[in-house]
Amino acid sequence: MSLTLDERVAALDAALDAGDGRLPAPLVTQTRDLLARVRERAGLSAEHTVVALAGATGSGKSSLFNALVGADLAGTGVQRPTTSHPLAVVVGDDPDGDGPARLLDWLEVGRRHALPAGQPGAPDGRPRAGADARGARLTDGLVLLDLPDHDSVVVEHRVRAERLVSRADLLVWVVDPQKYADAALHERYLRPLAGHDDVVVLVLNQADRLSAGDVDSVLADLRRLAAADGLERARVLAASARTGAGVDDLRALVAQAVERREATNQRFGADLRTAARGVADACGPEPRGRRRDVATDRLLDALEDAAGVPTVVTAVRRSAIRRAGAHTGWPPVRWLARLRPDPLRRLHLAPRPAAEADLTRTSLPPAGAAQRATAATAVRDHADAVLAGAPDTWVLAARARLDTAALPDALDHAVARTPLLPERPVWWWRVAGAVQWLLLTAAVVGALWLGGIALLAYLQLPEPVTPVWGPAPAPTVLLVGGVLAGLLVAALGALAGRWGARARARAARRRLRASVTEVAQRLVLTPLAAETDALAVCRRQAARAAGR
Repeated sequence: MSLTLDERVAALDAALDAGDGRLPAPLVTQTRDLLARVRERAGLSAEHTVVALAGATGSGKSSLFNALVGADLAGTGVQRPTTSHPLAVVVGDDPDGDGPARLLDWLEVGRRHALPAGQPGAPDGRPRAGADARGARLTDGLVLLDLPDHDSVVVEHRVRAERLVSRADLLVWVVDPQKYADAALHERYLRPLAGHDDVVVLVLNQADRLSAGDVDSVLADLRRLAAADGLERARVLAASARTGAGVDDLRALVAQAVERREATNQRFGADLRTAARGVADACGPEPRGRRRDVATDRLLDALEDAAGVPTVVTAVRRSAIRRAGAHTGWPPVRWLARLRPDPLRRLHLAPRPAAEADLTRTSLPPAGAAQRATAATAVRDHADAVLAGAPDTWVLAARARLDTAALPDALDHAVARTPLLPERPVWWWRVAGAVQWLLLTAAVVGALWLGGIALLAYLQLPEPVTPVWGPAPAPTVLLVGGVLAGLLVAALGALAGRWGARARARAARRRLRASVTEVAQRLVLTPLAAETDALAVCRRQAARAAGR
């Protein structure tokens, strides 16, 4: 479904807002001026259609203007340029009335005339005789402008003409047989109107100077040139202001445009579509880079390396083994394990309350030059992957938003805040520890029992009856069994501790990955997403405004 003019304006405005500071400044200025112009025109009289006659010096534009209105209002003659200020004829209304006056003030047209609706005639309403009054009627609501010559040697005249060309609803370009193919006309005026076929009419004036066959040839060539300018559907006709030939056809065409009251929307709709296509082109094509998740994984891997995550994971594994041994090892030698420093404490990463962790820095060695370079390259590569195909201005703006200088400190704090090992011992550590103390107690009891027996024998006192458990006396079973069982439990505890340490190291790595991801999200991914989202909105809204 075709958009309304208001919807097209809103879409283009949204595209410019999304591309603020990213789109080329001249394009933004021109498009903002156009939006202001469209809004201003929408606030003026909707009952009037502005039809502008534009042409080069000597094309007979003013003569054709007089022929259309049936009155000698526009000055003609041999002096060039003839038209220095625009002239307006308002059909059916007082040009100084509220509606027409505001519209003409906006157009900056001071020379104004009123003409009654109906058959062309002099300003007093009397029909004119001759070829200029053959029965075609001028429609109420027409504002007909005679513009200054667009090729005038006076710069001020050209500026006035160009301003009115940009504000008229229907443009009638008057050309003559000598200069209809003039490069300046096509390159400077007609080519920029590509896509405005519905509101552009090309009139070959002074057709009476050519034979009928030559008129057809010139019209065919003019249509070819118009198609090359992007005006393939623009209406092309021949006329003669002197003989009146073709004037009725032009007058009827103008009347039809006024009666339909579509020219304003068609003109500014075409302007907005053209501007929107320019904005869409400035946004570049859709991203065509490699998969973003792959680029994100590479970024996180590089940031993990820069944050010292591999070192921390190794420390977690060793610390978990040490802690397991401290709880499940053979008690008499358990203190030896405590003599070795805790790897996490050496890095200032021992378990601590969360409030403390927020204020703590680690003792990890700072990232080396190679790691920093790898991280910086990963950030740049990720930005390039996300913005692949985007214009340079968007890429540069995205890079400017990335606070890579804050990454080292942010990563260090993220590692310090990450819980790596549980503060309390694992339940089976406590069970194994209790078993070890029970076995140690049994061994001590057995040793004391055997010591007591030996002391009695030394004192040559009667030996008590010693129970036998299996193949050996009970105290021997208690001593040897307690020691061997304790060593076995310690060995099993060490194996289980190493297995558990690997599991805890993997869990710690996942938590560290999440912490690094949070930093990457805050300092890299979110700023880039803001740029890519803005680019997508700019491209989408521009495409919407450019649609028919």
